[in-house]
Amino acid sequence: MRMIFASLAVILTALPAQAQETDDVVIVTASRLAEARSESSTPVSVLGAAELERLGAHHAAEALNRAPGVFVHRGNGVEHLTAVRSAVLTGGAGAGSFLYLQDGVGLRAPGFANINGMMEAPDGLAGQIEVIRGPGGPAYGSNALHGLINVLTPDPSIPSALLEVEAGAYGRGRLRTSASGETGFGAAYGGLSVRREDGWRDDASLLQIAALARLDGEVGATRWSARATLIDLDQETATFVRGFEAYRDEAASRRNADPEAFRNVRAARASLHLEHPFSETLTLTGVGYVRSNVMDFRLHFLPSEALEETAHDSVGLQSSLVWTTDRTRAAVGVDADFTDGALFEFQDRPTVGPFVQGLHYDYQIDASVLAAFAQVRHAVTDALSVEAGLRAERTEYEYDNRAPDGAIGRYLRPADRSDDFTTLAPSAGLTWRASEQVQVFSRIARGVRAPQTAELYRLQPGQVIDGIEPEELDSLEAGVRVRGRRGRIELAAFVMDKRNVFFRDADGVNVTDGETRHHGVELEAVYELAPTLTTAVSASWAVHEYAFDRSVGNASETIVDGARLDTAPEWLWNARLIWSPNDLWRLEGEWVHVGEYFANAANSARYDGHDLLNLRARYSFSDRVELFGAVRNLLDERYAERADFAFGSYRYFPGEPRGLSIGLRIRR
Repeated sequence: MRMIFASLAVILTALPAQAQETDDVVIVTASRLAEARSESSTPVSVLGAAELERLGAHHAAEALNRAPGVFVHRGNGVEHLTAVRSAVLTGGAGAGSFLYLQDGVGLRAPGFANINGMMEAPDGLAGQIEVIRGPGGPAYGSNALHGLINVLTPDPSIPSALLEVEAGAYGRGRLRTSASGETGFGAAYGGLSVRREDGWRDDASLLQIAALARLDGEVGATRWSARATLIDLDQETATFVRGFEAYRDEAASRRNADPEAFRNVRAARASLHLEHPFSETLTLTGVGYVRSNVMDFRLHFLPSEALEETAHDSVGLQSSLVWTTDRTRAAVGVDADFTDGALFEFQDRPTVGPFVQGLHYDYQIDASVLAAFAQVRHAVTDALSVEAGLRAERTEYEYDNRAPDGAIGRYLRPADRSDDFTTLAPSAGLTWRASEQVQVFSRIARGVRAPQTAELYRLQPGQVIDGIEPEELDSLEAGVRVRGRRGRIELAAFVMDKRNVFFRDADGVNVTDGETRHHGVELEAVYELAPTLTTAVSASWAVHEYAFDRSVGNASETIVDGARLDTAPEWLWNARLIWSPNDLWRLEGEWVHVGEYFANAANSARYDGHDLLNLRARYSFSDRVELFGAVRNLLDERYAERADFAFGSYRYFPGEPRGLSIGLRIRR
């Protein structure tokens, strides 16, 4: 970390005193309105189209982990667990603490999230990915607790045509093709992405298909954009390997203890985005959308190995009335989401202890989420702007149990009931331009998370629903942005307190009143060392702690106030060195560091962390044809994507060995 802060000092002193600013990045995620990133007090990391293309990610984690404070554990295929200014969260907390969006619309309904939140995103076709670190603010409600990820579709007005093919180790193949430009009906975009792999582990294949279409046009003064997405995923899943540092044994790591595990997903979404100006200062924006999600999943991590079938269909609306003057921009809006969801779980295999053969759960839920919000930004002076906002949200669930009420084995099926939750999410912030190059920003915000439906109605004997309250996270942060002719940096510090933390402890009992504390520092920097050499760094130091006591029968999972959250490394960084000696070549070296972390709540088990080196290269035959390749895990490091200690032993998702891939890109 000393090296990182030394580099920061060099950059700060090297930026020319009277340099012209580099172009500012336009974002839409912070307020749901297009704005320069420097105007917002919300920290937003941006992965642009050019970087995403250069990266050619085989998994969303490769891209997202380039944002400071983000730590996505890569699982098999597209599976993953996410951390944004947090530990890596699992269960309902892992599903509901992060909001995953496409063009500002949730990939899933708020109460029906999944811990593999990016598996239904068309990230291989993204025009830009924006990541908010910390609470989402008044524009977003439940699930935007620790952060959110917004996948933006490409601009169809930019004429282009692309064909990209890639092949690599472990039976990996990737196809991407797209075209955009003006048509007789408006500006259109169409894209197709296909990713497949045999998997480097036994019985761990993947086939993911994503299709994306967009058409933009105008009717009178009204601008409209129709968008549609289809996702089809078929995945064979490899499970943990067990035993202390088992990931160091490549042969053992390749073995899959449950070759019958799988995950099949189908998702479809369509939306209509409208913008109508009533005057030079007053504009109405709106999004109407429908979504459908279906997933079949073998619960391979439980002795039951039961089959779970989930589905939900939604219709929703987002609206905002925006008033803009020379110094003020204010917006008020109403959002609504109505969902019909269901869950069915059945165990085929014979009874194993409390995991009884037969039907476990069969229920249907009608859910509604209604919200109103307001946000305003005002320029007090030419250098100082202040902003404030508030979101009020009401979540209601109508639960219908279609199985016999009561307990059977370890499964408790509540009787029909209704539940509702009300949340308030205020925020306030400021930005102050200290000079032409230096800007200071600060924000205080609250994130909220209403309970997920699976947390409420997929219970075990002894658990109750009453008393569960929405989680709340209060965040205070401050930072500085420095921009100059040769680069930019952003440094942010934060403290956060979270309460009403809901999880199931090692005894299988619902905990509804947990508390955690979080604080840290994040750095994001890009600097041109020479006309042909650029460096980019994202880094974070953070401490995540329990703020309560909880004794359980398993001593390794006993929680003590002040203990570190498990799977929460203090140190994370991603550093790149990009060399472009001429117009033909571009080479990138990447260093990924994951610091050590505890693998259990009692802090008695530990993972030492790891360092990975990746190389990427591109050679341009012409403006239209490029050859590209990558070597991931260049030094063939034996490491764990995820380390955990549970049921009396270490268990790991082993990291992939060294792998080579090569591809060809043809564009118009």
